[in-house]
Amino acid sequence: MISIPPEPQKADGSDSPSGRAHFLQVFLSQRSQMEALVSRRVGCRATAADLVQDLFLRFWRRPLVQVEELSTYLLRCAGNIAIDHLRSEDARGRLSEGWLPEQQDTLGVEPQAALEAGNDLRHVEAALRSLPERTRQIFLLNRIHGRKYADIAKVMGLSQSAVEKHMMRALQACKDSLRDPESRPPGKAP
Repeated sequence: MISIPPEPQKADGSDSPSGRAHFLQVFLSQRSQMEALVSRRVGCRATAADLVQDLFLRFWRRPLVQVEELSTYLLRCAGNIAIDHLRSEDARGRLSEGWLPEQQDTLGVEPQAALEAGNDLRHVEAALRSLPERTRQIFLLNRIHGRKYADIAKVMGLSQSAVEKHMMRALQACKDSLRDPESRPPGKAP
């Protein structure tokens, strides 16, 4: 069952009640198809229902976008959310495989390396948090979700060149965050 949160209030009035009502009508009419599609891909009806509910909430919380055919767009998004779910499950599986008993012995040999890696990760995370929202979002879409520059440009309404520039800025920030504290520019804390 789809639970409907209160409508977000937009200061500029970009989302009309009729637009929200149309979205809700189309979403509800497509829900069973979306759940079936996601279920086939992830292999679990309960997970599919949860992912489709998450998809609904994502759309409900942001301004409506104008698309030619909303039902087709929703089905494509449902397929994408299933792929994202499978990728994250695969990544979790690969991470947990790294903690197998035969590998734990090697972790004790290099505690300093593990400590340094943790520090590096914190520096990179801090650098990413300090980026402008759009730059951070582009970086995450590319590096975490595996989206190509052209796809990101299309979704965000930017040129591919602009996406590339945002990525260069993000990668430079990550690189700068890993320099020795003495070589960091003043005022640029990790």
